This record gives sequence, structure tokens and C-alpha cells, in this order.
Amino acid sequence: MAPPPHAPARRADAQRNIDAILDAAVESFARRPDTTLAEIAKAAGVGRVTLYGHFASRADLVDAAMARVLEQGDAVLGSLELDGDPAEVLERLITASWRLIHQSRSLLVAAQKELSSARIRDLHAGPAARAERLLARGQSEGVFRSDLPTSWLVATLHSVLHGAADEINAGRLKPEDAARTVSLTILAAFAAR
Repeated sequence: MAPPPHAPARRADAQRNIDAILDAAVESFARRPDTTLAEIAKAAGVGRVTLYGHFASRADLVDAAMARVLEQGDAVLGSLELDGDPAEVLERLITASWRLIHQSRSLLVAAQKELSSARIRDLHAGPAARAERLLARGQSEGVFRSDLPTSWLVATLHSVLHGAADEINAGRLKPEDAARTVSLTILAAFAAR
């Protein structure tokens, strides 16, 4: 049986609503991690019923907003040239990653309240895979230490990047110093022994 003639328009309207809700969520959480769903619905120009029709809970919306930001960030990181000296490439990757984390650090605060650490790691799979390939190459070329597993180096990089966001939120690190601080920390810790 063919769908009614108005069904595609509803699907398009539904997608526009989802996009508007996600845009509003990303923007709202970037300003204030404790933004309410009612405030997000209002910013998106939809009712709370519509918002809940697409996202059953705050956690679902935070998850979708985080996924969107990470997909967009992964596209930016995907444009980085990863050839050349692994230490120099890692420094560029850290700088680019930091800019993205800094832009969305309040969303990360919301995610840390709503999502499990395992889910946050899963959402970071694309950027983590890129870092893992680079670190493995650096290990094989003798630039990065090989006495620790690559997966541990990736986890350390992730923790230090997000730790810098926590330090900024606590007022102990200036945002303009974060990329340099993270780079110096990671390059010293990862250098071949």
C-alpha cells in the first residue's frame, strides 16, 4: 500500500524539527550545561511534546547533540594532513582537537552528567581511531614510546584533553594556554625512551 501523499512532507518536517532541536541543544548546552529541555524546545521553535516525540529523555538529547558535535569535529580533524613527523602531526592534531573541545566543553559537562563514560568513549571512536593510527605509526618509527600499548596512549591523550577542559571550568587553566599545555604534557609523556 502506498503511503499517503502527505507522508513525505511529515518526514521532512520531522527532520527539520530534529535538526532545529539538535542545533538549539548544541548551542544551549554550549552556553549552559544545565539548560532545561523546555528552554531547548523554545529555542528550537517547537513544543515540548515535539521535543519529547523525538528525544524521550534529556540523556537521549545530550547523546544526540554530542554525536552531532563529534561528527562535525571528526570531519574537521579528517582534513588534517597526517603525513610527516609523528610528533609534529600529533601537536597539530592536539591543537585542532583542543579547539573543538573548547567550543563544546559545556556540552561535555552535560554529557558527563547524563551519559556513561563508556558511551562518551564510544562517541569519540572516530577521533580516537585517527589518534591511534598516528600513535602506532609514531611507535613503529621510534618517535613515541613503545613500552606502553597504543590504546593506553590514546586513553591518556583523551583524558589529558578533557582534563584541560575541566581545569578551565575550574578556573585553573586559561583557554588560550590549553593547547600548548596539553601538547607539552603529551609529547613529553609519549616521547620514546
